[in-house]
Amino acid sequence: MTRRGLFAPLLGAAAAACSPLGLLNSLGPRDRGAGRVARDLAYGSDPRQRLDVWAPEGAAPARGWPTLVFFYGGGWDSGERALYGWAAQALAAQGFVVAVPDYRLVPGVHFPAFIEDAAAAAALAGRMAPDHGGDPARLGVIGHSAGAHLAAMIALDRRYMEAAGAPDLIRAAAGLAGPYDFLPFDVPASVNAFGRAADPTLTQPVAFVRPDAPPLWLGHGTADRVVHAEDTVILCERMRAVGGQCEARLYEGLSHADLIATFSPLFRDKAPVLEDATDFLRRALA
Repeated sequence: MTRRGLFAPLLGAAAAACSPLGLLNSLGPRDRGAGRVARDLAYGSDPRQRLDVWAPEGAAPARGWPTLVFFYGGGWDSGERALYGWAAQALAAQGFVVAVPDYRLVPGVHFPAFIEDAAAAAALAGRMAPDHGGDPARLGVIGHSAGAHLAAMIALDRRYMEAAGAPDLIRAAAGLAGPYDFLPFDVPASVNAFGRAADPTLTQPVAFVRPDAPPLWLGHGTADRVVHAEDTVILCERMRAVGGQCEARLYEGLSHADLIATFSPLFRDKAPVLEDATDFLRRALA
């Protein structure tokens, strides 16, 4: 993932050994009015099958807060929820109960294990939402990069949520800089994660567009050199072609990492990504 763009001001010599996301989490400003309300909730037996929960402060409305599951990126082979408290807090401050799960990674597992984890985490988020003021009847998924792929897969391919025992749980999905149509596998991340799949088409969100899918919102930066913006354009066009609902937003000049960095108050004036995504999710989960 690129370290150019919005992250450049954070990368001094003293912080050279730290990840940009780690710097945002430990040193960046946080949104007020929300906080973590639970940690290390298990949705499976593996040490990485755990999630944390963030929620708005104060009393929940009568129906409860709409609920989100946020999946971070990392090429399906890296990442940890501890680095994304700032992003979860940003979403929670917008009026959502937010679950942030870890999931098993390559090379320990391969497709479809991490997607199965995403579905199991979403199912747990639905079950525990009322404990933290959330409404499980208004649950959406959102992710960045590889996390956007996970969100799209469990929203579009019915098999995963059915196997998790919650086939109708997901009501909306949002993706930031996601890979949705990336055949053939031609970079190490996709080869290592999906190269063993007997049918590669089953790894692609675009293969599962359907008219009755949850509505989608997809955001992408035009300067993304990791996952090109055409993935967002293609998935939205195919959803609309079959009668599904999809909104796409391209952000001029933003890179792959920039798109999620704009969730931080430090970079929020660069583009209204958080505002656009949460506006869609409020409407879709109303």
